[in-house]
Amino acid sequence: MLELAGIIILGILAQWVAWKFKIPAILPLILIGLLVGPIAAAFFTDDGSKWIEPVWNGVNGLFPGEGLFYFVSLAISIILFEGGLTLKRSEIKNVGPVITKLITLGSAITFFGAGLLAHFIFNLSWEISFLFSALIIVTGPTVITPILRNIPLKKDVSTVLKWEGILIDPIGALVAVLVFEFISVEGDSGFTKTALVEFGKIILFGTTFGFTFAHALAFSVNKKLIPHYLLNVVSLSTVLLVFVESEIFAHESGLLAVVVMGMVLGNGKLENIKELLYFKESLSVLLISILFILLAANINIQDLMLLYKWETAILFAVVVFVIRPIGVFLSTAGSQLRFNERLFISWVGPRGIVAAGIASLFGSKLLKQGVEGAEYITPLVFMIVLGTVLLNATTARPFAKLIGVFLKRSEGILIVGASQFSRLIGRYLEDNGRHVVLVDSNQTNIKLAQELELEAINVDIYSETLNDNIELNDVGFLMALTGSADINKYAINKFKDQFGENGSFRLITVDEINAPAENTPKEGLFSHTDDFIQLTEVARKYPKIHEIEIKDRTHYEELIELTNTDEDRIPLLVKDKRGVLEIISSYNKAISKVEKGYKFVYLGKRINEIKTPKLN
Repeated sequence: MLELAGIIILGILAQWVAWKFKIPAILPLILIGLLVGPIAAAFFTDDGSKWIEPVWNGVNGLFPGEGLFYFVSLAISIILFEGGLTLKRSEIKNVGPVITKLITLGSAITFFGAGLLAHFIFNLSWEISFLFSALIIVTGPTVITPILRNIPLKKDVSTVLKWEGILIDPIGALVAVLVFEFISVEGDSGFTKTALVEFGKIILFGTTFGFTFAHALAFSVNKKLIPHYLLNVVSLSTVLLVFVESEIFAHESGLLAVVVMGMVLGNGKLENIKELLYFKESLSVLLISILFILLAANINIQDLMLLYKWETAILFAVVVFVIRPIGVFLSTAGSQLRFNERLFISWVGPRGIVAAGIASLFGSKLLKQGVEGAEYITPLVFMIVLGTVLLNATTARPFAKLIGVFLKRSEGILIVGASQFSRLIGRYLEDNGRHVVLVDSNQTNIKLAQELELEAINVDIYSETLNDNIELNDVGFLMALTGSADINKYAINKFKDQFGENGSFRLITVDEINAPAENTPKEGLFSHTDDFIQLTEVARKYPKIHEIEIKDRTHYEELIELTNTDEDRIPLLVKDKRGVLEIISSYNKAISKVEKGYKFVYLGKRINEIKTPKLN
């Protein structure tokens, strides 16, 4: 009981440490596991016992027999299912040829390159060498996200790294499963017909079970055959059922089945997909916390001593500093990415949860089968995982600054609220070279924004989802444009440090409109006479943003006065001679420099469409 409670407590503590210090959770989890496992056995206990013993050894331990490996299998199935849920077809289409090449050509280079290295450096058999190389193909998003979260990068770079991690997880897992199956069935007769038959069975049953049960679950949910309070637990039990049933029909096909199931559900018309995803994310955090402490603690000091040689350092260095860059540079050849951006992508390639989990599972199974060299699988993969996470977590930010991909000024704009006038403003800003992201909890608003080819995220700002979105790393301006004054103020208070370092603005309230103009808050947007209702009305009547050239400072002030006194026009921005935009705040004195050649940007009825006082 003490050991089980200790794992959960230590796991959640490691997750908190990772959040606090903005590092991947896998790093403290593995370190804690090694501390309570092989390190404790070697240095802190008189009888050589571990503080936490995952496998029952006749005296103590949590899991009897193969119980640990059953738990690992089921936990990984849930983690991979959650990953499959996040994989959207529409997003795959937009990631471009660079991502496609990275997950195909890049994976192939890693697979063959690392396999050759392991064979010649450690004298491992070809089968074990290529199982190792298959396991280190993956670069998990749960590891990359904390590393990149606080590094302002060009959107293209962060997008490449994010989507490589998401797409390559199931690919790496599938390749590892297939290589393992070849090893398990080949015996002494090489890659026989039996191995090919088993390969086909994995593909057939894995895809069939995943596809069939995904549609069955979606049908049951959409037809209200499952009560709402049972939705999450029924989904969880279905995932476990699919995994187990697929394993019965074709050994090692369960992982493929749950990935396919997740992808089908994630791309289908499941009404409660967001709620299901949140549940699976929370469950994955708990499972990951338990899983990695267990797996690291299960390593023996003898396994670690296998790596206490120069060959280990050589293998690590070549995988990280030679094979990864070769794969990235060949995959990005001919792309619009600059040399320093390609170099940074080459540098950031941490291995993650799937690699370590499946390595421990397959390594232990092959050891039980008596496969020669199987004892190297788990420690070698853990060495790559721990080494790459530690390297990237400590050096990614300074390396980004060194090679010049670190954005000195974040010019992207986050707009909270995707109503009609928000979409008009977002489209104008995007057309003028700014990276714009709209967020809204209203799915209809998000869909309309996406139809305008704007980047839009359906999210509740009270959740923590935005904090983990590495594609917002170049955002430095925040505009809260919702109809709720409370939400606008909350957005400013919560996100001004992360997304509003260069300016945080919100719509003013009715009370602020009625107050004297000199009391208008500096974060107020556009004017001291227009709130959400007025903006909505003007956007409905005149859904167009116009520009008019400014003659001088006096002309600018007259334009401000005109738009503030005319309910059909709302001031928005000032564009300088280079096309750089500056937001007009309700505190109008905020824009200090205005001269001839600048442009005044406003929403509403064109100024020259009606008679107005002559502006000199």
